[in-house]
Amino acid sequence: MNRRFDSPYYPPSKPREAVGGIRAKSARGKIASTWWSSRFIEVLEGMGMGSRLTRGRNYARRGQVLSLELAAGVVTAAVQGSRARPYRVRIGVNAFGKSEWAQIEERLSRDAWFVAQLLAGQMPPDIEALFDEVGSALFPDRGQLVLDCSCPDWEVPCKHLAAVFYLLAERFDEDPFQILAWRGRSREELLERLDTAPSPTEDAAPLTELLDVFWSSPGTAGSDSGHAPTSPLLPQLPPLAMTARGRPLAELLGPAYDALVETRAESGADSDYAWESAPESGA
Repeated sequence: MNRRFDSPYYPPSKPREAVGGIRAKSARGKIASTWWSSRFIEVLEGMGMGSRLTRGRNYARRGQVLSLELAAGVVTAAVQGSRARPYRVRIGVNAFGKSEWAQIEERLSRDAWFVAQLLAGQMPPDIEALFDEVGSALFPDRGQLVLDCSCPDWEVPCKHLAAVFYLLAERFDEDPFQILAWRGRSREELLERLDTAPSPTEDAAPLTELLDVFWSSPGTAGSDSGHAPTSPLLPQLPPLAMTARGRPLAELLGPAYDALVETRAESGADSDYAWESAPESGA
């Protein structure tokens, strides 16, 4: 009678020692330190893997995963098991198409807060709702994943797939842009497209052309609004999902700039940045 691999009736084999493998940074406890990676791991842990889940975590910590590559729609890896030849692992997901990404980028361009958070290494929780609004779920569920491993285990996912899941979660921890890259848009492509996307400040002068008048007094900055902030850079800030008592951030910063200009004028500083030539104090 055939016996199922990785079951109580088939003694687990000991994996061969892996040389130069990728070790999980987490030595104990759970793997995944951010909410977005935890969401990804929830998919794995919801598959009822039993002991294979623990063994996969151990594989990740022992460095049994020899390589891990991420591209649009697919993650491939090599995992050293009990056999001489490493097993080939593949985790596939549908990458978003051009029309889907066009909608996502249009929504992101309206609120630069999302991109600012991503650049800071954070995934804002409300970005998930943004993807849902355009009908493209950011995190795949079990039915959206294609899992494959060349090992003889009959169960899917096996411990080798689990090990790759855990290391992938740690990669997402370090760089949330990797989640978007897996869905079909690399960091470079996304930032380039958002940089060229139309925005409310599209007709404003480039920031590099405004440095000389950054500290200009009201009326000389080229703004014709009644209470314009002293600095012409403020109106060029992308819309931020941040308000204080219902007032936009740029509006609140205006008086602060005015106060700084007044303080600078009282101190006698001129447009040539007089403070830079101030005499040094004795050492």
